[in-house]
Amino acid sequence: MLALMNYIDGQFVPAASGLTLEDVNPATSQRIATIPRSEHQDVEQAAHAAKTAQPEWNALSLEQRADWLDLIADALQAKHEAIAQAESLDTGKPISLARRVDASRSVENFRFFANFGRQQTPLTFEMDDAINLVHRNGLGVVGLITPWNLPLYLMSWKVAPALLMGNAIVAKPSEMTPLTANILAETLHELELPKGVFNLVHGLGPEVGQAILEHPIINGISFTGGTATGRIVAATAAPMFKKLSLELGGKNATIVLEDADLDKAVQGAVRAAFTNSGQVCLCGSRLMLHSSIAEAFLERFVAEVKSMRIGDPKEDLTQIGTVISMEHLAKVESYIKLAVDEGGEILTGGTRDMVGQIGPTAEGAYLAPTVISGLSHLSRCATEEIFGPVVTVHTFDTLEEATTMANATEYGLAGSIWTQDLEVGQALAQTIDTGIIWINTWLHRDLRTPFGGVKHSGVGREGGQWSLGFFSETTNICVMGPNKNDA
Repeated sequence: MLALMNYIDGQFVPAASGLTLEDVNPATSQRIATIPRSEHQDVEQAAHAAKTAQPEWNALSLEQRADWLDLIADALQAKHEAIAQAESLDTGKPISLARRVDASRSVENFRFFANFGRQQTPLTFEMDDAINLVHRNGLGVVGLITPWNLPLYLMSWKVAPALLMGNAIVAKPSEMTPLTANILAETLHELELPKGVFNLVHGLGPEVGQAILEHPIINGISFTGGTATGRIVAATAAPMFKKLSLELGGKNATIVLEDADLDKAVQGAVRAAFTNSGQVCLCGSRLMLHSSIAEAFLERFVAEVKSMRIGDPKEDLTQIGTVISMEHLAKVESYIKLAVDEGGEILTGGTRDMVGQIGPTAEGAYLAPTVISGLSHLSRCATEEIFGPVVTVHTFDTLEEATTMANATEYGLAGSIWTQDLEVGQALAQTIDTGIIWINTWLHRDLRTPFGGVKHSGVGREGGQWSLGFFSETTNICVMGPNKNDA
């Protein structure tokens, strides 16, 4: 069993208390690692190390820091299979998904921000008698708190732009999925990234996460996770006037119009609903069908769901692995029971019984992908984030009704619309209260575009210029005089 350490000031160290936590494989319930149960004193050490290191790091040119990102990308690419295996072991997701998404995107995030940084040009505003020069510095020390569903993918999404803009980092991964954060720390250590620029502190949210939020040295917080925790983050950080980015939960609608290509829409809806066992904040967990095509669509959709291969995450043919833990499984199952109590009909799934599948065990947090019809679009199961392989089905007759149903939740992160009339699709998209809408696709990402939600799905945006803006402070330098153009 692995014994992971914190990474503080260029050294791997245990928690100051000596206490540890266990990391458990959700597919087998077996212990795979221990991690430090860190507390405020560990965050204190990390924050001071970061503060000491940040000025020299910030003094490097943008080009120099971009070069560092490329070095990191190259090193992670060389560890692609190790990263995929670790993510699959830690999360219970299929190895094919971990290779295709988690490991690949973690490399891509560093590569993207390296290239994007090099494309930046000085921003200037000329007046008749002066010129304004916009200068950007790093915030200083930033705290990065990331979730368990896409561990290195989402950590790299924050680490890369934070480093690029000249910040030093105190990072906390989920205590349930620490393995790839440790791989990242090992990689940066091997590359000899200046000590203190990146610090990794393991532990529990109320202990380590809260200490990061409260620490006066840490100037900005970028958090991805659940909305309930996001409220705590905001309540703590906002009165301290820390810069804050929150990417929170979603209850996203997949809207299928009467003219949709059903073959493509079914495939897209299945992928949107059940990727990573529905444990992606962008998953389409509400299926909204025009009444004229609902029966035909559902017949195909349910057949596709029933054919999905559930089993051992290590097997290449597995399409559905586990949810993150037995505790989370119980939460998801409670929503399925609630759906039945609310009058819903389970069309498929809703059970741990995997007869005929390729390897789930009673010790693993397995749940068959579940489709539920007959619920009001205002029911709890249709409006609350379940974060598991559960989809509710609803029908509508008009575009106005589709809009009302899609907006009938406190969340507003993402969604998709399926139609052959792109003009109608774009018009409908503009009526949905959400940060991202895909038309005839799902999770098709250009990393230059803004990513984030509205309502209870978050505050701020990530990606491209939005990430660079968050991880920097701007200073306007106004130069007056006849030689302004020489400034």
